[in-house]
Amino acid sequence: MSSTETLTIAPAGTWALDAVHSAVGFEVAYLGGTFKGTFREIDATLVVSDDAVSLDGSAKVASVDVKDENLAGHLQSPDFFDAERYPEIGFTAKAIGLDGETVKVEGDLTIKGVTHAAEVTGTVTAPLTDPYGRERIGLTLETRVDRTRFGVSWNNPLPNGEPALANDVTVVAELFFVKSA
Repeated sequence: MSSTETLTIAPAGTWALDAVHSAVGFEVAYLGGTFKGTFREIDATLVVSDDAVSLDGSAKVASVDVKDENLAGHLQSPDFFDAERYPEIGFTAKAIGLDGETVKVEGDLTIKGVTHAAEVTGTVTAPLTDPYGRERIGLTLETRVDRTRFGVSWNNPLPNGEPALANDVTVVAELFFVKSA
């Protein structure tokens, strides 16, 4: 991806996450349906300069939000995210570009202290000025990862021998940024 492509992502400057309007979640096939969760505490920064773009983000594992307290506790255990030893999930972009209307991001995803390359795709909204005079953009990104590559390998076999929980997890980030003054 050339630096010319990165310039169309957003105007130059530092963009801070509007965490109130942003969300990072995951979806995974479970028992014939789809199990979904989100992280309440997330952070990200987008920096655009004349020749580069950087995007760094994180989610606090202890803030995982699911519909059952016991399950939330299990997700924080060593069977899943191991929140005590690895309190954050992180993502650092290596390259960001625009291919037509699709944003393509190549970066590193870290879960449970294990880092693997991740290709993320999505869309970006055109910059707009909010009622308070602040410039904003929206970035929606999605990727699919094999959770077992990160050491998240808990499963429970069904009576037919099939696993109850799929290995492929879809991660979706809906990020809204405000340009710093």
